[in-house]
Amino acid sequence: MRVLIVESKPELSLLWASHLSRQGAQVTRADSETEAIDILRSNEIDMIILDLVLSNSSAIAVADYASYRLPEARVIFVTNTSFFSDGSIFQHIPNACAFLPTATSPEDLAALVDHYSAA
Repeated sequence: MRVLIVESKPELSLLWASHLSRQGAQVTRADSETEAIDILRSNEIDMIILDLVLSNSSAIAVADYASYRLPEARVIFVTNTSFFSDGSIFQHIPNACAFLPTATSPEDLAALVDHYSAA
């Protein structure tokens, strides 16, 4: 399982990455739209964990590019805001599979990655 974590807070992406790595995932981290798109352009990725609110970047642009470049890659959105809390993210982003609070435990996030990667 190849996972890309796109998160502006390095301590959070490192925490998630360590849990996923212990489960056998190959994890790559990016902290911006530009870095994430560069990774997606040159790598095969199965799952993307994407913070909806990136510092000075667009998470929607990353998800759109992933949908074009890697249509089979699933996206788990995480956020600490109530934006899209009505579930409309699933209408706008075809490869979205989950929408979670940023405070979700790393163990639960890893379980969702495992679940959706098997689907």
